[in-house]
Amino acid sequence: MPLELNKKSNVLERDPYKYTLQDVTEPELFREIYTYDEVPKTAFNFRRVPQNTPENIWITDTTFRDGQQSRAPYTVEQMVTLYKMLQRLGGPKGIIRQTEFFVYSETDRKALQTCMDLGYRFPEITTWIRASKKDFELVKNIGIKETGILVSCSDYHIFKKLNMTRSQAMEHYLGVIKETLDAGLIPRCHLEDITRADIYGFVVPFANEIMKLAEEADVPVKLRVCDTMGFGVPYTGVALPRSVAGLIYALQHLSGVPSEQLEWHGHNDFYKAVANAATAWLFGASSVNCSLLGIGERTGNVPLEAMVFEYAALRGTTDGMDTTVITEIADYYRNEIGYDIPPMTHFVGEHFNMTRAGIHADGLLKDEEIYNIFDTKKILNRGAAVSVSATSGLAGIAYWINDHYRPRGNARLGKSDPLVQQVKDWVDLQYSTGRQTVISTEELELLIESLAPGRFASHSR
Repeated sequence: MPLELNKKSNVLERDPYKYTLQDVTEPELFREIYTYDEVPKTAFNFRRVPQNTPENIWITDTTFRDGQQSRAPYTVEQMVTLYKMLQRLGGPKGIIRQTEFFVYSETDRKALQTCMDLGYRFPEITTWIRASKKDFELVKNIGIKETGILVSCSDYHIFKKLNMTRSQAMEHYLGVIKETLDAGLIPRCHLEDITRADIYGFVVPFANEIMKLAEEADVPVKLRVCDTMGFGVPYTGVALPRSVAGLIYALQHLSGVPSEQLEWHGHNDFYKAVANAATAWLFGASSVNCSLLGIGERTGNVPLEAMVFEYAALRGTTDGMDTTVITEIADYYRNEIGYDIPPMTHFVGEHFNMTRAGIHADGLLKDEEIYNIFDTKKILNRGAAVSVSATSGLAGIAYWINDHYRPRGNARLGKSDPLVQQVKDWVDLQYSTGRQTVISTEELELLIESLAPGRFASHSR
């Protein structure tokens, strides 16, 4: 076997494995892992692959594609407004690099055109189609430079949904990819259900053929690694096809796919979406695909706002991203779109930086940093908050009054202020008579005005 100098590791490597398509007669369903009547099993083979974080990493968005598959369609105005917010959130360096649109409805096509007319460099607008000539006709002349193409790669899809053999599926997919290249578009091949696919028997040989087409056309064809069912696992030493690191390594090392042409797309069925996406970054994929608030099929996609913070944590900088836009996006979903954001949702939920416990409120009163994850006022334009309930105590009530009315300097209240005790007495009375709900803002405002008329008039928001 010939020795080759690996340009990434800068050492000679000898790899005897040249994988070819295994055109099996029966589908490989990995029944030892996916029995279906039991929880999917996590198998280990203890093979470690090298961490290979790319020089540049970024985020792509699927809010208007996968994010629309589990909710009522957005209006044109809503898509355009959210697209503008994505542009501001991504910052001048375009850390949010792309966003993809459906093209099947008049609404989607109008929104796509309106967003294109804005002339933003980032997020670049792309599309998504199934691997069919009919779908391809929808995108080849609308002015986009790149389109996603659904190329399902597990035998669950090839045998059970498409009723094809592996060789038939590969031939069909490659035909559509070639047409896309011939039309001057960049194909982005969506390897659907890769975490239940035969990696060496289909995925790697298929990726090899895609890369041959890319080399012949001199076009950077992209591969989207789709963990369609959320089966991916970020742990070290997990066996394929569930190992996130192993999947990225196989496509890079065995098929020669560069980092900037690899993109991770995950779902959150087993609570691993964010960890899996970060793992994909660390092990060689430049791009992770997300949706706003994680809205998507079933339990959703990787939340885009989560990966903004993962990026900042890994890079030590936001690189110009305007994180305060995240709060604007949440407010827009809540107030204009009418989407019900669960209150404990990370970074965007009503209660994500709110405490109810009196002992926590006491810490906030002394130093906000004790019980707040970071300076949420600076980073998200949302200060730490408390709610008033049976467990708030004097500290919680004092913090609420200071946070709500914003008195300055010596006018700020401590736990020993008589007004705080009076409010606490009233709150205690409410719960001693059977109340179960938190005290509303309106109730507290009326109570404080009756107990201390005019005291906070000049400080009120």
